[in-house]
This record gives sequence, structure tokens and C-alpha cells, in this order.
Amino acid sequence: MAHRILIVDDAAFMRMMIRDILTKNGYEVVGEAQDGMQAVERYKELKPDLVTMDITMPEMDGIQALKEIKKIDPGAKVIMCSAMGQQAMVIDAIQAGAKDFIVKPFQADRVIEAIKKTLG
Repeated sequence: MAHRILIVDDAAFMRMMIRDILTKNGYEVVGEAQDGMQAVERYKELKPDLVTMDITMPEMDGIQALKEIKKIDPGAKVIMCSAMGQQAMVIDAIQAGAKDFIVKPFQADRVIEAIKKTLG
């Protein structure tokens, strides 16, 4: 059975890029969210195996959303997506419980490697 993944990013084309990489590699994208609040709602509803979470988003950023998701499910597997130069935020995210991070622009092999590693 394919692993179920939730994609969170405020840019539709970024979600499309990740969706494309994931589906080509046999993963099932069960949902998408465009901000942190939506991400938390979708997580409760869909209970995905893994979340790819953008760090900078309106309403509620990725780090806040990560913390909320971890409250709901301490075992949640979340990989952060960051732009170049967001090292400090990446460190905050790892401390808040993120499993790994991928840097934009996405490289398909790096995305898949992070996901395989996280899902074990």
C-alpha cells in the first residue's frame, strides 16, 4: 500500500511540483493545504503517513503548524520545506520535531531520499 502524504505550501505551483515528484515515485498524495491552519485541519481529517510542510506561509507558519500537529499526534512525521537562507528557522523546526528538511528549488532525488529516510 502506498504511503499517504499531505502537501502543505502556500504556492500552488510548489504543491504541484511536489505532487508530481511523489506520484511518479509511487506515493499517494491524500491532500493539500495552503496555510498552517488548513494543514492542522487536514492532518486531523486525513491522518497522513507524512507531511511536507513549507516554513513560510500566511495565517500560521510551518513551525507553528508543526507544533500543533505534534500536539495532536506526537508521532507525526513532518519534513520541512525551506527556501535558501532559512537556516535559523530550519533549526527551530527540527527542535519542534521535524524529521528532516528539503530546500527549494526541489531536487526530486533529494525529496525522495528525505521521504524514504523519514518513513523508514
